Amino acid sequence: MSLGPHADFIVAAYAVALAVVIGLVAWVVLDYSEQRRVLGDLEERGARRRSRRQ
Repeated sequence: MSLGPHADFIVAAYAVALAVVIGLVAWVVLDYSEQRRVLGDLEERGARRRSRRQ
């Protein structure tokens, strides 16, 4: 497969896009774990979720 004279730009664009997607996925995973930790701390202090029916 030949990408022609713009091969460097095409490869660089895909590399940047991949880096951005990987960064966003990492950010979401880290934020999710942080939010779970905060929610656990709140529940330990007695805060309850309104959506939970008991």
